[in-house]
Amino acid sequence: MSGGKRRFVNRLNDLSNRDWLLFQKSWFVHNPPPRARDVLVHPAKFPETLVQEFIEFFTKRGQLVLDPMAGTGSALIAAMRCGRASLGIELSPKYAGIAQERLAAERERLEGQSELPPARIICADARHIPDLGLPEVDYCITSPPYWDMLRSKGFETQQERRESDELDVAYSEDQADLGNISDYHAFLEEVAGIYALVAERLRERAYLTVIVKNIKKGGTIYPLAWDLARRVGETLTLKDERIWCQDNQRLAPYGMGKAWVSNTMHHYCLNFRRE
Repeated sequence: MSGGKRRFVNRLNDLSNRDWLLFQKSWFVHNPPPRARDVLVHPAKFPETLVQEFIEFFTKRGQLVLDPMAGTGSALIAAMRCGRASLGIELSPKYAGIAQERLAAERERLEGQSELPPARIICADARHIPDLGLPEVDYCITSPPYWDMLRSKGFETQQERRESDELDVAYSEDQADLGNISDYHAFLEEVAGIYALVAERLRERAYLTVIVKNIKKGGTIYPLAWDLARRVGETLTLKDERIWCQDNQRLAPYGMGKAWVSNTMHHYCLNFRRE
């Protein structure tokens, strides 16, 4: 009808207007549940509960989600739970195997609730994305290694992990592992290069979310989140950031009595789009 009010169509997701607005807050508090035993071995897993919120905002049911650094499959599990197909790439055969087992267990747990979407893990180096024959994807959510910080003796809970025979301290000893690159700028370029390859597989106007934080090493702040925002922003358009706050972590008296050293309890969720 000429001059009539145009009907609103949500082309991005399946959320209600209320849930859409709630997600638009620039910061949020998310304290994930305790990690399950089968994934505790991985030193830096991100929570399915958090990932699912992002997947539900940036996709519709049935669309395809990619994680090029899949670890033990958190993004794929989250995608399955909300009816999205998923594809993960993981360098470590050990973690890829755990991801396979978790996906099988999750599929069995959800059996009968609805028709479950496909989920696939590929054990490969994400630098080889052009050779993997990946389909076009509707959304990518991922988190890179935080440089080689897992090899730093003072990094967060490393002492506890070093005292355990079952828990990994670092991702692997593989020279292809990004977490084993000692030079910060070389590491940054490798990660940005992988996201440039991901960008080539994103459909037009699809989003990439990178969960990352700035890091401290040797008394210096390395602005990993900001550097990645700048570098990846040369390939994709940086649209916004959401700050993930965790308020249930134990405080430590770093530098007390002599220097300012913060307890870092937030991550940046950087949202890029292929224009």
